[in-house]
Amino acid sequence: MIEGLERVLDGTGQPGLHELRDLLEELLDGPSVEGTFIGHQDLQPRSMRVFRLRFAINGSPRTLIVKRLRPEIARRNELVAKRWLPAVGLSDLGPPFAGSVADRSGACVWHVYHDLGPHELDPQHPSSDAVRTAIEQIALMHTRFAGHALLGEVRLQGGDLGMHFVESNIRDAIYALEACQATPPHQQVRDRLLHRLYAIRDELPQREQVLEEWGGPETLLHGDLWAINVFVMQAANGLHARLIDWDHAAVGPFSYDLSTFLLRFPREHRRSFLKLYSEEVARSGWRLPADAELNALFETAEYARFANRVIWPAIALVMDHAEWGFESLAEIDQWFEKFEPVLPA
Repeated sequence: MIEGLERVLDGTGQPGLHELRDLLEELLDGPSVEGTFIGHQDLQPRSMRVFRLRFAINGSPRTLIVKRLRPEIARRNELVAKRWLPAVGLSDLGPPFAGSVADRSGACVWHVYHDLGPHELDPQHPSSDAVRTAIEQIALMHTRFAGHALLGEVRLQGGDLGMHFVESNIRDAIYALEACQATPPHQQVRDRLLHRLYAIRDELPQREQVLEEWGGPETLLHGDLWAINVFVMQAANGLHARLIDWDHAAVGPFSYDLSTFLLRFPREHRRSFLKLYSEEVARSGWRLPADAELNALFETAEYARFANRVIWPAIALVMDHAEWGFESLAEIDQWFEKFEPVLPA
């Protein structure tokens, strides 16, 4: 019996707690153990949807990570762990999935994961061995899933982060911004963003040509490859990497993932990390383009992400007159202003 299980996330206002507590009891073998719920830590204070739970089970500490997800995102994460990565022999690259349960209303799904501990990649002080291990696995995922039969399923259940993502986000951001009514100085921010987006829209044919020529085959993408989503731990046979938070998993070119990953690190490290990736994918016959083409691919991916972030505050301004929208747009305008080529000259 686990004492205090009925207090898990008590007072947080989370939906589906009854179902989550039943799942935790099952995963921890509650009826046949002596245990205590110790407490929780909020790992995403702004969204309040990811928590670390601490237990003492038969005198030993035990921690689990619980994450509240929309049903479609939960389905995507579960497919990554149980179907897509195993299909290419990379079961251990995915999140350490333990179980899931839906809120009885169907509004959300709780996922439970084994806790990997404090082993995220440190982008400011990267360990060369840890980064090499992570890049080896990322490269394996990209090359093994290139042209795979499951890409249609990934596109349906996940999404498409290729040229369609670029075009649709640029156009949708323009639609929303053009509908915004603003006064100075907000008008200046809106107009600058529109000017930037118009220019990218005019360049779409050239960017599509570069992607077609140099983007390589479509493959499975993590979709949010920040260093905080990459864990590297010591295992019996050496270092082992795992990728968590597959909420944005999709189909697209390798450059989408690679630009996200490289940009998390200081500029002086990026070329050596790119070289590691290039060497790994070469084992499968891939040859990366030159720096100019890579920077063009990376820029297209980043601009698409910037445009995606424009859409939502702009819609909030148009529909709800939300003042915070201008602050967000001003921040995104600075992202455009400060953006530099991913690979230094």
